Parts: sequence; C-alpha cells; structure tokens
Amino acid sequence: MDKRWYQLADILVNYSTEVKAGERVMIAMRETHTLPLVRAVYETCVINGAQVQVQFLSDYMDHSLLRYGNPEQIGHTPEIEAKGMEWADVYFGLRGAHNLYEFADIDADRLANYRRAMGKISDLRWQKTRWCIVRVPNEDFAQQAETDIETITDLFFDSTILDWAAEAKRWQKVTDALNQGVEVRVVGRNTDLRFSVEGRKWLFGDGRMNLPDGEIFTAPVNDTLNGRIAFEFPGVLGGRLVHDIQLEWQNGVLVSASASKNEDFLKRILASDEGASRLGEFAIGTNYGIDRFCKDIFYDEKIGGTIHIALGRSYPVCGGKNQSAIHWDIIKDMREEGAIYLDGRKVFEKGKMLV
Repeated sequence: MDKRWYQLADILVNYSTEVKAGERVMIAMRETHTLPLVRAVYETCVINGAQVQVQFLSDYMDHSLLRYGNPEQIGHTPEIEAKGMEWADVYFGLRGAHNLYEFADIDADRLANYRRAMGKISDLRWQKTRWCIVRVPNEDFAQQAETDIETITDLFFDSTILDWAAEAKRWQKVTDALNQGVEVRVVGRNTDLRFSVEGRKWLFGDGRMNLPDGEIFTAPVNDTLNGRIAFEFPGVLGGRLVHDIQLEWQNGVLVSASASKNEDFLKRILASDEGASRLGEFAIGTNYGIDRFCKDIFYDEKIGGTIHIALGRSYPVCGGKNQSAIHWDIIKDMREEGAIYLDGRKVFEKGKMLV
C-alpha cells in the first residue's frame, strides 16, 4: 500500500485529533475506494490504544433513499448515526468521491428535506466530538476536475501531507491582523459587499477539522450585511451545478437571488429554513497547492486566492449566531480581479494577502 496513506493517517490521528489510549473513535467510511485510508487510520488508532468502530456509508445508497423513499423516510435523522456521535470522542469522516450527477434526477424538495435531516447529524458532530473530514479522490473525481487520476491523487497528497504546525504559525499572523478590524468590504466583478465582524473572530483552518485544509474564516454580523456578490464558479450542492449565482442583501435581508442555471433549486435551498438565506461564513482560501476548481467544496473552498461565503449555519467558535440546517459554501475567484478592505485598508488583492 502507498506509504502516503500512513503519512496522512499519522497527521489525522496524532495531529488533527490527537487520539489517546482508551478513547472511542468512530470512522465513517464513505465509498469503497477510501479503504486504504480507513485501514491506515484504523491501524494508527489501534496502536494508540483507542477503541475503534467503522461505519459504512454511500451516496449510492442515499440515492436509493432519495429516489424511492417517502417524505418521512427522507426527512428521518438516522438514529445510529446520531448515537454514534454521542458515543464517540473522535470522529473521522473519510469520504470518497462519487459521480457528481448522482442526484441529478432527484427533486429539489426531496434533496432539501434530506439536507435538513443530515444537518442535524452535522450539528451533533460539532457539539459532541473532536472530528476531521477528508475527501479521497478517485476516477470520478479526476473526471469532474477535468484531469487524470495520477494528477488528482498527487494534488490530494500534496495538499494534505503538509507541516500543518508551520502553516498554523504562518496564518496566525494574518488572523491576528484581521482581528484588529471591524468593517469588511469585498469588491470584484459585479461585487460590492459590506458587513461588520464586530464581536466575531477570524480563525484559520490548520488541518485539524478538514483535509485538505487552508482557509481563514469568520462569521459576518448579518444585520450589517449590505450589497451584492457574483460568483465565477458554479455553486455545487446535491449533484446540482448552479451557474452564475448573484445575491444581494439589504440590512441582512436577502432581496435578490438569481442564477443562469438551476435558479429554482437555488431558491428552494434559500427557503429551506429561516437562516438559509443569511450568511454563516465568509472565508479566504489559502492552500496554494490546490490550483484547479474540482467541483468539490472540500477542495474548492481552499483554493489559494479565492474567497467563499456560506449560506446558512455559522460557526459558534467564530461568534456566529445564524442557525440553519444548511451550510452551503459558494466560491468566488479573486485571483485575477478583486480586493478585500478592512476598515478601509486593503488587506487582499488579486489572490494574495497583503498583511
């Protein structure tokens, strides 16, 4: 087996989550091609003295539920997954890639119902466990990223097997500077968006909760949100590509939402619950080892030089207040055009931090 799987497992177990003897570890294995990483993580946890359980999940089985299940079945929160979050001290979500269009034949209302149910599992994971999520590429992933399997596999390892402690020191200096400011303004193509971060924290992703990682993020004060934003990359959710999204807020209230493709799906997601049309997150991608849009949020939100917003649920660790079953990240490319200002001072331009 490729030794890089064990290098990555060492990071996940001994750095990201710091698994200790006697702790209970849940490994959620999603799709069969994640087995090499599941095996390496399992073995490393056992060596550390942990009690380990493995759970198998699959988007293909989820598709069967969404296609043939009734609304009660689709909206049901799985008890075993919920109890697993209560049982575990540490949770690893080792998620495989799948056909991007696996859910293309599923009605948007059914998808939204399912997302609400699974959002409750995510809430429990955040509340009850130390956790880390990994997306493992395969041939399908390479195809949607418009490259070959060798290239995408190397990108995966190059963007995950890093000295994350050194990365943390690097980005701590940036977040310290950002935490001195209050008003954020984002300008770019068809974009001029302002919001306050007063009382909120800027934090950075340093390989502890996601791999690949590499983002600086905060939670906007929604009542101060004014202006518009347009996205060069499509929003990706539930197998839907929503192209040319444009959003506009006035004093935190969404007043306009449009897309050139799948606009109806966009509006249904925004109407999922009260918090779905508000901002849960604003972030800057800092992993320059990821240089292509892969149509997968675990990679795309980390692309060095991009920004993203998340509609819906915010991170309490940032001081965020917005609650929703939805957390949908949408990426904007700022590498060729765009800037971020903090209290009127330019802190980011054309894909590079200036602080």
